[in-house]
Amino acid sequence: MARKMIFFDIDGTLLDHDKKLPASTKEAIGQLKRLGHEVAIATGRGPFMFKDIRDELGIDSFVSYNGQYVEWKGKPLFVNPIQTRLLQQLTEYADGQGHPLVYMDVETMRSNKEYHVHIEESISTLKVPHPAHDPDYFRNRDIFQTLVFCTIGEEPMYRERFPALHFIRWHQFSMDVLPLGGSKARGIEEMIGALGIDRSDVCAFGDYFNDIEMLQFAGTSVAMGNAPDLVKKAADHVTRDVGDDGIWHGLRMVGLL
Repeated sequence: MARKMIFFDIDGTLLDHDKKLPASTKEAIGQLKRLGHEVAIATGRGPFMFKDIRDELGIDSFVSYNGQYVEWKGKPLFVNPIQTRLLQQLTEYADGQGHPLVYMDVETMRSNKEYHVHIEESISTLKVPHPAHDPDYFRNRDIFQTLVFCTIGEEPMYRERFPALHFIRWHQFSMDVLPLGGSKARGIEEMIGALGIDRSDVCAFGDYFNDIEMLQFAGTSVAMGNAPDLVKKAADHVTRDVGDDGIWHGLRMVGLL
């Protein structure tokens, strides 16, 4: 079999609904590597939020922050931070709306509010504690992703006011904020371009709205059975639910195992 590069989303794809790694998924990743395939992660999380998963699976290449920070074999390959000017404007506007923000760089994340219930409710679903408070964290450092905490009904005001930013809803109270054009597909394109890997040799697995561009870009794409219909329509194949050996089944479906 020709050598392939397979990208896996984390939440709802590698990790099940309880944020646990199914035994069948761990075994499948090991088999892919033994067969000589390259395995990487493509996630909206920051690098510091999934080091334990990388260590457990022996994966040292990833696309993080929805494509804005990419590493290959432990070394930065592509970086695309948000302009400080835009972050200042976003902060001022969100403050006026009473909406908190979380700024995220390679090392950690910080909130511009000491505490907010919407931050707690959203972040806790990732099994991560409420970030520490530092309202100036976006100054003088590269911020690759920001979280704005607002309801779905309040979402359009941000899209209209900030056409140079890309907003992706991931929780009923939170959106990812990226540079315009930012996506997992962009990060994957940068990685395979640097490595000389053809798009047709890329396979991607995902389950949510921030995976759509990646699924459309990959030569072969698989949506998890737990994905919304819009995500399933973007993929070539649909596997079982993440909790029902979805990764293992999907890899067999596309002939990689």
